Amino acid sequence: MIFGFNTDVKYGDTIYHVQSEARKADLLLQTMVFVRGHCIGKYGSSYAEQVGDPGFSEEYIHELLKKQHRGVVDVVKAGSIDQFFRDQTEIRDAEGETLALTWLNSDEPLIEQKLTMRILVSEAGVAVDGALVTSRLQYPAGVPIHSQAVSEGDGRVELELDLARVDKTGQDPVVFIRATHGERSVTRKYRIKAEASS
Repeated sequence: MIFGFNTDVKYGDTIYHVQSEARKADLLLQTMVFVRGHCIGKYGSSYAEQVGDPGFSEEYIHELLKKQHRGVVDVVKAGSIDQFFRDQTEIRDAEGETLALTWLNSDEPLIEQKLTMRILVSEAGVAVDGALVTSRLQYPAGVPIHSQAVSEGDGRVELELDLARVDKTGQDPVVFIRATHGERSVTRKYRIKAEASS
């Protein structure tokens, strides 16, 4: 079991509560900062890239979470939390480079078990041209690629998904999207909204 972290940090006259937790269902590490019970910002990183590594374990996730939590606590202590949250608008890989993925049409449901995912690949807020983007309907990385495309000059790419053969367990389908550009990469796990009932 992975335990989260909670730390109160005083800076000036303000007490900041820093809370970090692993969202295992989404393969995300999330750190939130609260002031007087109100969340003033969130920082997230994905560990989907590391799931297939031989040394992957709950202890490894716990260490990544601890490192992320300490980093945000240090930002609060330095008085830089407002700027930090302005700069952190994308979820990146834990311990990864700066590539980020944004699912642009996440509100679109499946229609006849098909979906066109529109993805933006960026680095530090700038669109990435020429990134190879792949989708897999399972993990680890050895599972065959379902679809792939290369990002355009605006960083956008479209991936066609056909989920007709996905095991229907009553849960929303999951897809793993990976973008690579040079030596940099990012992997995210996304849940696809179930098809609307007629």
